[in-house]
Amino acid sequence: MLAQLIAGDDARADAAAAELAQHGSAAVEALRQLTSDPLADHRWWAIRTLAEISDPQVPKLLTEALDDPDPTVCQCAALGLRQQPNPQAVPALLAMLDASDGLTADLAADALAAVGGPAVESLLAVLADGQQQSRLRAAKALALIGDSRAIPALFYALDEDSALLEYWASEGLDRMGIGMTFFKP
Repeated sequence: MLAQLIAGDDARADAAAAELAQHGSAAVEALRQLTSDPLADHRWWAIRTLAEISDPQVPKLLTEALDDPDPTVCQCAALGLRQQPNPQAVPALLAMLDASDGLTADLAADALAAVGGPAVESLLAVLADGQQQSRLRAAKALALIGDSRAIPALFYALDEDSALLEYWASEGLDRMGIGMTFFKP
């Protein structure tokens, strides 16, 4: 199945990934070894397959893959962490919010939202002091998490000069049941 996974045929690789994932924990070690392969495509398929396996080792392996030199492997790992959140991934995911590639940054924000409460304090720090795009993604993640610790920061973000930041702040407050419309006199 591993040979099929890295054969270079996406249809065969996809079928092999599904079959390997059904083997669960028994496939993890072989896939872990494949995450060190020199070819990025092989690493990507290993991470993609690991993301489908429910095993205690997988979130750590996905977190380690966030440091891969190939951006597509990092994206795949972030997407996997959305399915299998890992609080230990928060620092690496926060760093990805500044990625020049919007897809990578968006996937990192989604993975942070999936982490939930353990990511809130770090996301609040980014919302307060980060670059504009990072702040926007932090506001989105906080809105999706819906943790009451974000309420003051989201209220403050309503007064920002960014329509998108204001949107996510309002969305977050609405999701928590305290959304209101304010008009400046």
